[in-house]
Amino acid sequence: MAHAAVKLWIVTSFNFCNKCMEQDMKLLVLRWKGFYKYRNLFKQLVFRDIKLKYRRSILGYLWSVLNPLFVMLIMVIVFSSIFRSDVENFPLYLLSGQILFNYMNEATNGAIQSVMGAGGLLKKIYVPKYIFTVSKVTSTLITMILSLLALLIVAAATQAPVSWKYILIILPIAELYIFCLGLGLFLAQAAVFFRDIQYIYSVVLTGWMYLTPIFYPITMLPDTLRFVITRLNPMYYYIEQFRQIVMYGMLPNWKLMCYGLMIGAAAVVIGIYSFQNNQDKFILYV
Repeated sequence: MAHAAVKLWIVTSFNFCNKCMEQDMKLLVLRWKGFYKYRNLFKQLVFRDIKLKYRRSILGYLWSVLNPLFVMLIMVIVFSSIFRSDVENFPLYLLSGQILFNYMNEATNGAIQSVMGAGGLLKKIYVPKYIFTVSKVTSTLITMILSLLALLIVAAATQAPVSWKYILIILPIAELYIFCLGLGLFLAQAAVFFRDIQYIYSVVLTGWMYLTPIFYPITMLPDTLRFVITRLNPMYYYIEQFRQIVMYGMLPNWKLMCYGLMIGAAAVVIGIYSFQNNQDKFILYV
């Protein structure tokens, strides 16, 4: 009797899981169709953000290369006497961390304002609300890719070895994009109801920057703090993979890749879930 009951429970649970998976797949297909329907709007929003960033600028898109170079030069002058003896090719080390962290900073800060900034449009016509956040994260990705030219310039200037493995930087960049997308969706929906989050987040970013080994080697930290950063700081996984490719011509560590993908996937799940549950209330607050 007990065996039959257990068998019935297993069969029922299996059928329930199958139905849930089918519903999730149907929902995913519907959302993809909705996104595809508004693909032209998405493209316009992405290119609009890029154009607005350099509007009325004489040098225009060249600033995507010059800005990280100038910031790197200043930071090298300030920090080289402190860290240069411990870090091989300090300019490249600094720039490789700076580019990725700045992308996360700009993408998530842009995402916070994405829904609130589109309030006028949302009140007039129906548009998928997530498309504004996704376009912000994507347009920032494009400008970040342009800034990679600065990385090549520094690599050539410092005579760093450049190999075909440079193409593998697409892996940590893709992981970081997924993470920023999830975090951006979460922040975008939270900022609609709690406007102070943009100010709180700026403080969080400051602390996050100093707890990420951008301009200092991780080896100089105490063991306890090093353990916390290498386990709980997502940016460490993405930057370390990036540096392994750019500085040492190595394949990215598979453990770092797994951690980066898992954190990115978790961020996307949380971001989509929170955004989807609250998006119908946006119209009342924007």
